[in-house]
Amino acid sequence: MAADVLELYLADIRRLFNSMDPAPFHERDLDPNAADYIREWAEELPGKGPLALAIKLGTPLGADDNAAVVERSVRDHFHRRAAATRRNLRDLLRMGRYSLLAALLFLGPIIVIAESAAQMVQTERYAALIENSLVIGAWVALWRPIEIFLYDWWPVRSEARLFDRLSQIDVSTVHVPGTGVAATKGP
Repeated sequence: MAADVLELYLADIRRLFNSMDPAPFHERDLDPNAADYIREWAEELPGKGPLALAIKLGTPLGADDNAAVVERSVRDHFHRRAAATRRNLRDLLRMGRYSLLAALLFLGPIIVIAESAAQMVQTERYAALIENSLVIGAWVALWRPIEIFLYDWWPVRSEARLFDRLSQIDVSTVHVPGTGVAATKGP
């Protein structure tokens, strides 16, 4: 299966990396705009086939840089993003469990209170109003855990998988004199 290729045209390899990151070149994060551009490109692709990034440079790589270092840096960046996203997913699911526990602990006593309060009121309509209001309020407490477990975790898991896929991207660099600062998506 042929890899989907993103061709990225840069005047200099330093434009690919975050200039504010004090880490050594091979450990730097990608520039946020470049990382988002690569992620958005990969999101648009169907399937799970291999990915490739062809970096066309206006200036050749420096003495300290080589294609293997650039590839490792790009892959490591997305590997770190995958790990961070998985931590976020664990935190979200932990919050969902705590929210569910809190809601269930709230639900039980409120139902008992609602039934007791309804029995104390003489008018049947007011009793039903009080009971239903408290029970509805108790069920609303379940809204957040249900939202987390039914909807919120899917996109986070999907993003972690995308970063895993990007952490395996093949990266090539080539010096192309006269290369500008534009980026295009490959075929």
